[in-house]
Amino acid sequence: MLEISVHKIAQVILMSRELDRAEAELRGFIEQLTETEQASLVAVMWIGRDSFAADELTEAIETARHEASTPTSDYLLGSPHVSDHLENGLEALGLSASGAEDDLLRGG
Repeated sequence: MLEISVHKIAQVILMSRELDRAEAELRGFIEQLTETEQASLVAVMWIGRDSFAADELTEAIETARHEASTPTSDYLLGSPHVSDHLENGLEALGLSASGAEDDLLRGG
């Protein structure tokens, strides 16, 4: 079971697309997430880049929790195409960030 809301993942996706102007905001947002939410966020990214399959979500979250050796924000921002991987990960899990992204872009 995914332990972070799609809305929060959508926020990360949108901010990661605007790193030139939103990097500090994105780092702050990620650092405010709980440890469980951060592990889930990393797991979704891993699923999106095919490091884990969608049916391995629980294993991916546990691996992310146990292997965390750098701040999650540093790890994610150091990963090329993080927004694409997060979108692909959600899609593999049968979820979509597009509605949440649209709400966020409208200021919701």
